[in-house]
Amino acid sequence: MKRALYDDLLRWKNAAVRKPLILQGARQVGKTWLMKEFGKNEFENVAYFNFESSERLKKIFSSDFDIRRIITSLEIEIGQKILPETTLLIFDEIQDADKGLTSLKYFYEQAPAYAIIAAGSLLGISLQKNHSFPVGKVDILRMYPLSFAEFLESIGQSLLCEQLATHNWSVIDPFHEKLTEILRLYYFVGGMPEAVAHYLQHQDLIEVRRIQENILLGYERDFAKHAPLEIVPRIRLVWQSLLGQLAKENRKFVFGQVRKGARARDFEAAIQWLNDAGMILKTNRVEKPAMPLSAYADFDAFKLFCLDIGLLNAIAKTDQRILLEKNNILTEFKGAMTEQFVAQQLKLSYDIFYWSASNATAEVDFLIQDKQNIIPIEVKAEENLKSKSLKGFSEKYEIHSAVRTSMSRFRTQEWLVNWPLYAINFL
Repeated sequence: MKRALYDDLLRWKNAAVRKPLILQGARQVGKTWLMKEFGKNEFENVAYFNFESSERLKKIFSSDFDIRRIITSLEIEIGQKILPETTLLIFDEIQDADKGLTSLKYFYEQAPAYAIIAAGSLLGISLQKNHSFPVGKVDILRMYPLSFAEFLESIGQSLLCEQLATHNWSVIDPFHEKLTEILRLYYFVGGMPEAVAHYLQHQDLIEVRRIQENILLGYERDFAKHAPLEIVPRIRLVWQSLLGQLAKENRKFVFGQVRKGARARDFEAAIQWLNDAGMILKTNRVEKPAMPLSAYADFDAFKLFCLDIGLLNAIAKTDQRILLEKNNILTEFKGAMTEQFVAQQLKLSYDIFYWSASNATAEVDFLIQDKQNIIPIEVKAEENLKSKSLKGFSEKYEIHSAVRTSMSRFRTQEWLVNWPLYAINFL
């Protein structure tokens, strides 16, 4: 399957000044596959090292940062020469190597000719703990589950993708129903590469659900294995509350729904752990739509989304027929799933925020900052085109370009563009 991040890796490889690259992302989003595929296609040789699986490798950086010694040791480990420029060095699960992250600084300073990509499933957590992170000495890319655009490419709809990318609505409109059907399929399959790959090969949605459930079990094991023991129960409570919080369309994450009488400070560490592990997407409320949005973020008011809509549907145990047949039984969760989908797609390109009125009577689902513009985005699960909150917000803050995304076709009004949900990657 084609991943959009591949082009970013090509730019990194060909950069005039190339630093070691850190690839961040949650477990099972496809980091190892992408690194190996990139190395196979773009380099003469690949030297792959997994620091989680070898006790000997974990200690390779412990004694010193003599790059010649380290390279020689790595060559002995794999039984082949490692040549600058022609070999891609892959350091997988680098957070498990003692001083592994720190070593990247010395590779950059002493041996910049070596091409190195480092990755780790829980690397975000290690970055928070590591006090000798090589600031300014590495490049960082973030990897997420497959976007809807990548899903379209994977199922053989690259020509439709091209039309969406160029906003060629006259060509797209006749395929509106087809794109809507594929979108509903994506809601179920999601973007976890193993689930997508199995669907592509077998079209077996029952097995896709089993794969998603196994990924969720793996995440649960990570809680117990890698998180501080004292916060593991709280991590589980937050994780299990994601669906309920979204379904109730709260203006912010409500701690009382996690556990009766709970306060923010009881769950701060648990939420931070999940965020650092890449398992949740966090969006903060802003007090007003001013530049930059991050300066007006209220860090005490936020919403949490799952990293993948397919996993969220697995948590909800949503039956495939309910999603694929446009079944009304889904009414309670329809808004939650749609907002989850949009959050997941926007997060690929933007820092995302939301706005709600101080009296809690109005809300705008998402705000993004695109160059010098702040764009409010309202999410509709089906074809409902009423936008009272968005209109009031736009008038109050003199916003001249607003977006409503829904199952309806592309259309424009004086102050508003209706953007089809299936085109949100190309906003």
